[in-house]
Amino acid sequence: MKLYIKQKVFSFTDRFIVKDEKEEDKYFVEGEMFSMGHKLHIYDKSHKEVGYIRQKLFTFMPKFEIIINGMVIGDLIKKFTFINQNYYLDGTDLRLTGDFWAHDYTLYQGEYAVMTVSKEWFTWGDSYVLNISDQADEILCLAIVLAIDCEMCTANNRGN
Repeated sequence: MKLYIKQKVFSFTDRFIVKDEKEEDKYFVEGEMFSMGHKLHIYDKSHKEVGYIRQKLFTFMPKFEIIINGMVIGDLIKKFTFINQNYYLDGTDLRLTGDFWAHDYTLYQGEYAVMTVSKEWFTWGDSYVLNISDQADEILCLAIVLAIDCEMCTANNRGN
C-alpha cells in the first residue's frame, strides 16, 4: 500500500496532509507552534490522535520519541555516518538506511523490507511517497518518515 505525504507550505508550524492510494485524505499532521524542538501530532480522518512524535533535545545524535495510540514505541536515533543516512528504532530490530543525496530510504525489520520511501523533487514543500508492505505498520512508518523530515529540517537550519 502507498501513502503520499505533502507538506503545507504557507504555515507557521509543521503541517502535512497524508493521502492514500485513491488520493483521499487519510491523516493530518500538526506541529506545535511554541515548543522546544519538533513535536508533531498525527490525526486520523475523525481527528483522533493516533500518533505523536517528540524531538528529544540535548542528545549527542538526533533522537525522536515515537508514540502510537498512546504507547511509546521507542526512540528513532540517527547513527553517526559520513555518507549514508542510517537510523534505528531503539528497543526493536527496525533499522532505516538511505541515500543522502537521493532521499530514498528503506525500513528493514531484520532482512525484511517493511517500507521504501522516496522524496519527490521540484515540489512546493516536502513530498514523500511511502510504499508500505503491511497496512498494520502504516502509522509507525508515517511517524518514522516525519521524524526524519524534522531531523533534516533541523540539520539544514544548523547549516549541516
